[in-house]
Amino acid sequence: MELSKDLNADQLSIDTPELVPIQVPLAGIGSRFAALLLDSLIWLIAVLALSLLSWLLRPALGAFSRRSAQWAAAFYVFAIFLLNWGYFTLFEAFWNGRTPGKRIAGIRVIQSSGRAIGLFESMARNLIRYVDQIPFCYAVGALAVFASRQHQRLGDLAAGTLVVRDEPGQIPLWADLANRSLNAPQIPVSAPGSTRSLPLSFPPAALARLTTADLAVLEGFFARRIDLPMATRKELASRIAVAIQQKCGFTPPPGFKPEELLEVVAHQLREHSLFQQTGASD
Repeated sequence: MELSKDLNADQLSIDTPELVPIQVPLAGIGSRFAALLLDSLIWLIAVLALSLLSWLLRPALGAFSRRSAQWAAAFYVFAIFLLNWGYFTLFEAFWNGRTPGKRIAGIRVIQSSGRAIGLFESMARNLIRYVDQIPFCYAVGALAVFASRQHQRLGDLAAGTLVVRDEPGQIPLWADLANRSLNAPQIPVSAPGSTRSLPLSFPPAALARLTTADLAVLEGFFARRIDLPMATRKELASRIAVAIQQKCGFTPPPGFKPEELLEVVAHQLREHSLFQQTGASD
């Protein structure tokens, strides 16, 4: 995927493998600060609850042995660190780039490619969080956000992540598609010689100009189209259909829907590929 930024609208344009750009609105310092404030409040409540529990248990541990009280104090400090780091890391990794504060503020973290953030990226960006906090109130992080073209703090730069506004229909959230195979068939593959009737048939000469790479693009669209907003899905299908027609030099009849055209092309390419494989094995 290729990235470009619209400086006037503060948008990030992500060119998907299907040849259509999707505009992603970057989150500003205000919404990020609001999310951080909410998350800090939730974190503070959790710390107070942990501190209360430690205060209640410490006398009993001290009565049992002095070493037990020392170990309890060490465990308390370690638990505070885990709560501080794990709160952001685990929420962002397993809640589609959002913490409770980010969800309320309407923002989320994604990879710079537009895909959903994973555990590795979440760990990296939140380890650098301690540097962004220097000297206080995220001063270093705020300066980095203002200086970065894509509003990234140091943790984002290290992990290759972005914070974007969570607007349905605009953000390419490939959360469940990150591990999905690009050429996983979504339409049943017909065997050579199938009697399935097609509303259109591409001439062999036109079909011969297409390759397995074109089929992979089609399969990628079929794999994710159900997850796309309808407007984006139609635009995506139209752009791919135009590219296919220009490459093979074939124009379908008027009124033929782009998505139907893609299904026909994919079906014929699969049959052609299976026929070649069968011929080679014979």
